[in-house]
Amino acid sequence: MLTENDELVKITAVGTISIPKQFRKYLGIQKGDYVKVSIQGDTLILKRVNIS
Repeated sequence: MLTENDELVKITAVGTISIPKQFRKYLGIQKGDYVKVSIQGDTLILKRVNIS
């Protein structure tokens, strides 16, 4: 079930997904930025990180 904070995205043949524009804008994620990817149970977590 999707809520107002959810967005349905499709995984491509090579395993990539697109982060919806409104989420990137909210988190301040731009082209070339890094995100940390982790798993918690059956949930995939993406977290913005700063790499200097």
